[in-house]
Amino acid sequence: MECGLAPRPSDVDTVVTEIAFYSTLALTLLIAVGLFFFIRASVKDRTKQETFLSEVAPETLDTRLAHYFQRRAYRLVDSGAVRVYEGIVQPSRFLAVFLSVLALCGLGSVALVLAVLVPVLGGWWFLLVVLSPLAGAFYWRRALRPERVLLQLISGEQVTQIHVKAHRDELEKFKAALGFES
Repeated sequence: MECGLAPRPSDVDTVVTEIAFYSTLALTLLIAVGLFFFIRASVKDRTKQETFLSEVAPETLDTRLAHYFQRRAYRLVDSGAVRVYEGIVQPSRFLAVFLSVLALCGLGSVALVLAVLVPVLGGWWFLLVVLSPLAGAFYWRRALRPERVLLQLISGEQVTQIHVKAHRDELEKFKAALGFES
């Protein structure tokens, strides 16, 4: 070994480095795919149906439910046997920003791996992070949508059944505000 020269890496070191690099590339691409599906799922419809029981008279209950939905900015669009209320879902600013930050981190990671894989383009890969606000914009545009609540009251001798079909978050607020148990 000559003085001043670094020792030559062995073939084993090179193979280990290559395996580590390609493993990192594969994991980064899997995470990017997961991020894509996470962003897409942020606007997925999560409608559920639940049945509640109440001992309140059906007429009183009907009025109470109408006032509840009116306070929540829903309007009655069909007053048949199954009442249909409609309102507009407001998107969450926090979620829009959160998705943009996640996209920034994910695209930054992909850019880092691509910069190492294709060094000819160097730092140009990092321009991918400019696309990150599109995740928030995608969520914002798709989350602002009309939401429907279907409500049916079935009178019994002592109790009234309330069948509600709505977004799961709206069902939780409905139960909490009116004190129903599922």
